[in-house]
Amino acid sequence: MNQAEIICTLLIAVAALAMLAKKVALPYPVLLVIGGLALGFVPGLPAVKLEPDMVFLFLLPPLLYPAAVFTSWRDFRADLSPILLLAIGLVLLTTVFVAVVAHALTGLPWATAFILGAIISPTDAVAATAITDRLRVPRRIVTVLDGESLVNDATALVAYRFAIAAMMSGRFSFSEASVRFVLVALGGTGIGLAVGWLAAQLQRRLDDPPVQITLSLLTPFAAYIPAEAGGGRKFSPLGRGSTYTCFGR
Repeated sequence: MNQAEIICTLLIAVAALAMLAKKVALPYPVLLVIGGLALGFVPGLPAVKLEPDMVFLFLLPPLLYPAAVFTSWRDFRADLSPILLLAIGLVLLTTVFVAVVAHALTGLPWATAFILGAIISPTDAVAATAITDRLRVPRRIVTVLDGESLVNDATALVAYRFAIAAMMSGRFSFSEASVRFVLVALGGTGIGLAVGWLAAQLQRRLDDPPVQITLSLLTPFAAYIPAEAGGGRKFSPLGRGSTYTCFGR
């Protein structure tokens, strides 16, 4: 199977599990995790490997886009301080903590330990939204959780790329990484705001549902691709030889 067929097959499995979760009254991220774990233990199932660039391009933007669309931006701005403290400060602190523990307990090299920390530090925007919708949680807490889970992926992804670059080059400069982190964060935010504003203006002027649906589907990719091309790949590319093993042995 080629990369496109694998992604389509996985998306079909996700849709089926999401419908099953609705039937059994479970938050669908829980069932997706269980289903993914179950696939990993199926004997004889061939290993499925995906290029990291494919995962980031085809899965990350559409996953984050609905959370961004349905976020109350008035509430987001009102709680901006705790959201940024959690999405940036807590994610980076968790990354460092996990790296230190992994290095101390398993002897992982520092760069590899930081990669592990960056991978597991962010919470999931989709899971947070799906779970809090079923609970009687105060609105402000929901806003902070949703806002933090929406932004933290950007922090973790930049930290992950820095760790990859450090592992590949064998060197790491905290001051250089800090400056680049700020530049990438500001640049990505600017591109996202510009694309969002342009998409909103176009949607207001359109009265053609098929075109509007197409525009909605393309909007997250229109924001992700230029931000990725202008920031992430320039200083810390993921090697083309790298792959994610999704399931199988």
